[in-house]
Amino acid sequence: MPKLRVLVPGLGAVASTLIAGVALGRRGLAAPFGALSEFAEIDGIPLARRTARLDDIAFAAWDPSGLDGLAAAHKAGVLSAEHIAAAADELAAVQPMTAVFDPRWARRLGDQPHVKSGTWMEQADELVEEIRRFQSAGERVVMIWCGSTEAHRGPGWCHQTVEDFERALKDHHPDIAPSQVYAYAAVKAGVPYANGAPNVSAEVPALIELAHRTGVALAGKDFKTGQTLLKTILAPGLYARRLGIRGWFSTNILGNQDGLVLDEPENFRAKEITKLGVLEDMLRPNENPELYGDLDHQVTINYYRPRGDQKEGWDNIDIFGWLGYDMQIKVDFLCRDSILAAPVVLDLARFLDLAQRAGRSGPQAWLGFYFKSPMPEVDGRVEHNLFAQERALYTALAELIEGPSPAAAPAESGHPER
Repeated sequence: MPKLRVLVPGLGAVASTLIAGVALGRRGLAAPFGALSEFAEIDGIPLARRTARLDDIAFAAWDPSGLDGLAAAHKAGVLSAEHIAAAADELAAVQPMTAVFDPRWARRLGDQPHVKSGTWMEQADELVEEIRRFQSAGERVVMIWCGSTEAHRGPGWCHQTVEDFERALKDHHPDIAPSQVYAYAAVKAGVPYANGAPNVSAEVPALIELAHRTGVALAGKDFKTGQTLLKTILAPGLYARRLGIRGWFSTNILGNQDGLVLDEPENFRAKEITKLGVLEDMLRPNENPELYGDLDHQVTINYYRPRGDQKEGWDNIDIFGWLGYDMQIKVDFLCRDSILAAPVVLDLARFLDLAQRAGRSGPQAWLGFYFKSPMPEVDGRVEHNLFAQERALYTALAELIEGPSPAAAPAESGHPER
């Protein structure tokens, strides 16, 4: 099969960790644990045999700093010196293209040296030309936003139709975010796109309409990796036993560039919305008001530089049970932000490529397994329960690989059978 080129706007901690991990994996120096596309099976056949092989995956990136993949990996401080050295050639080979960037959307980053100029439309056209170079070489292409969280701003008039959006691009309208320029260019070039950050990107009517016109698959938004991943594991269990919840307080400390960007209130607001949105769907407070109708759900993130990429997420959950007696659950998740995100990007790249080759277009709700705020399909309902999302993921994968079937589930023991 032709090479799968994964394009990443944002050559930072997540992207450099992903590139190094793929290089180490294909050389047999380390295993890409956490990637379903590498370790899960359908009907006893590993997904790794049904998707792009590690040997067939290549990367390209845009980044406003101008740092190549090797310099980015050193700066991020996620990987050991030994792992960086072992993947140094492939990391250094990823020389970023000039980025679409505007400091108004990520104030803590300030002005950057390696950026495009011109109107949004002129920059989008340049992105399309860059994408076409890979396509003209016979490569399959996907794009996954791995850049910083942009300031929160909801969709406006310019996001409603393709024509309005394109007019706003030509006018360099201030309500168009850089990530939306990337999303437009990807969809225009026929390339599937996923948004790994919580800001509004491809999840607007204009780009969804354009994706259906061009036959492009979309997914997003905000990778579900650390604290919210555990929340979508724990909450369904508490609901299953009908244990009540009075409050869920979540706080994080994070010292990488993502933490720095989120230290700006407008950028944190985008993250807060996706992190707060998961519980209501899972607990159904309207149907269970006596158990969850008065839940106090709070989320905070604090930038703490010494922690770097090794994020700590702490949860206090006030629950109650028989006769209303109170209990508590404490969770302290000392995780590694980019180590959790890298396998998500690998899976999304492979699975979006499958969807694209199968002719699927528009939002792919079955990929909600990987996101805090999944894109809905027709009815607008979003599923947050990780186990329901898992069933939907495997059902869709089985259909993409084998054709439609009544149900699909992972082959590992302990999971529902097909």
